[in-house]
Amino acid sequence: MKKTGIIFDLDGTLLDTLQDLHENVNHALQEYGYPLRTREEIRSFVGNGIEMLMRRALPHEVSEAEFSKVFALFKKHYSENLNNHTAPYPGIISLLGELKKRNVLLGVVSNKFQYGVDQLVNEFFSGYIQVAVGTGPGLRPKPAPDAVDAALERLGLKKDENLLFYVGDSDVDILTARGAGIPVVSVSWGFKNREFLEGFDPDYMVDRPEEILTLIDK
Repeated sequence: MKKTGIIFDLDGTLLDTLQDLHENVNHALQEYGYPLRTREEIRSFVGNGIEMLMRRALPHEVSEAEFSKVFALFKKHYSENLNNHTAPYPGIISLLGELKKRNVLLGVVSNKFQYGVDQLVNEFFSGYIQVAVGTGPGLRPKPAPDAVDAALERLGLKKDENLLFYVGDSDVDILTARGAGIPVVSVSWGFKNREFLEGFDPDYMVDRPEEILTLIDK
């Protein structure tokens, strides 16, 4: 019998992290006297990791030296304030519990720094997620497939032998799954809307977490 594995994106897919990202970005901007960003602007900036998030939040003319100072403050403050408001989306815990009952192997791949990924996965998904991979040495960030390949290897899953899915909420996730050579499931409850995601032609599109269960029953 084939093993089944699902790799999830974290921010915007399993966890609603937008408010904490918004507050922490604005904390760093305010400390250095830059204009604050709206919640919707932050939503449009996420997907490529926190360094790119901060680059998008700052004015284009900011020097590298100035960027480094602001980013260092953001990263420090965010590391200390990861989950003031962060929580799983409705239905996620029930989904993970049902997948665990069905012996589906579960991993997380995120463009968030590894410390942050570990903190959030341990806080919210201990007992469900078996492998969590963030950014780190030797791994290119998504949309490169490196982290997905690393997660599959740690889970003992092979692309040509197992039923695999990658679940995410952004165009970056679709491109990541394409690069990794596994089917992608796009979710409409995250940071990007259904219409936007459909423009990238995902293999599957779901509006509620429980719909993912139907894919593994086929």
